[in-house]
Amino acid sequence: MSHTDPIADMLTRVRNANKALHAQVEMPASSQKVELARVLRDEGYIANYDVVREGSFDKLVIELKYTDGRRRVISQVKRISKPGRRIYAKKDNLPKVLGGLGTAVISTSRGLMTAREAQRLGVGGEVVCFVW
Repeated sequence: MSHTDPIADMLTRVRNANKALHAQVEMPASSQKVELARVLRDEGYIANYDVVREGSFDKLVIELKYTDGRRRVISQVKRISKPGRRIYAKKDNLPKVLGGLGTAVISTSRGLMTAREAQRLGVGGEVVCFVW
């Protein structure tokens, strides 16, 4: 994995921590990662997130979410658009994940949002990732 794609790095950390049933996962913060964490929280995939100031840089702490029976809420996270191959979706052609059961995260001119939200606002953008 190259370190030029912070979102892929974040998704990998979340995926690994989730597989290992960790309570939380930490990573260097960036505005885009915090935005993605906000979308994941609003969609109910993570319990919460926090940006902690540590020395000269900020750290993003994500609290993972599990059901009562310690079942994972996130079953899969997939990076769609990559630095080497960007994937864009027009407003009338936004992706559906698992027939609407999953969530597609789109980076629009109005920030990161779900495909559902982008549809409602009538905007398209870069398809960041799928979560289900």
